[in-house]
Amino acid sequence: MSHIDIAYAAIQDSIGTEIGVSDWQTIDQKMIDKFGSVTLDRQFIHNDPIRAATETPFGGTIAHGFLVLSLASRFAFDSFPATQGQVMGMNYGFDKVRFLTPVPCGARVRGRFIAKDVVRKSDMQLLQTSALTVEIEGAAKPALIADWLTLAVFS
Repeated sequence: MSHIDIAYAAIQDSIGTEIGVSDWQTIDQKMIDKFGSVTLDRQFIHNDPIRAATETPFGGTIAHGFLVLSLASRFAFDSFPATQGQVMGMNYGFDKVRFLTPVPCGARVRGRFIAKDVVRKSDMQLLQTSALTVEIEGAAKPALIADWLTLAVFS
C-alpha cells in the first residue's frame, strides 16, 4: 500500500474521534494590536483598553474573531500527527465558522480537532475535514467552532 492509501485508511478509521489538542496560546494586547494593524481593523473594542473597559460589557479589550481563527494553523502544528509520505499541507477553507464567545485580552486559547471526513482528490491529494473547537481556558463556552478543510499532498 502507498503512503496515501495508508493515510486515507487511517483517517477513515478515525472519523468521529479526536485528532489532537494543541498547546495553550496567550492572546495579549501586543498580539491584538499587531493583528489590528495588519488587517486595518482598529475598532476600539480591540485596541483601546480604557474605552473597551468603560463602554463595553467585556471589561477590557477582546481579540478579533479572525485573529482567534487564524491561530488554527498554530493549533494544527501542535495537534496533527506527522504522516509518512506527506510533503505538504494546505489550508483549503472552511465550511462553517461560528464565533461563540469573545476572547478577552490576556486569555489563553487552544484548539481541539475531531476528524469529520476525508476525500481522495487524486493519487497525491487527500482533502480532510476536521471539526475545530477553540477553547478559552476556564470558560464554559468555546471561542469558536469551525469545520476546517485541509489538503494533504503526498509524494
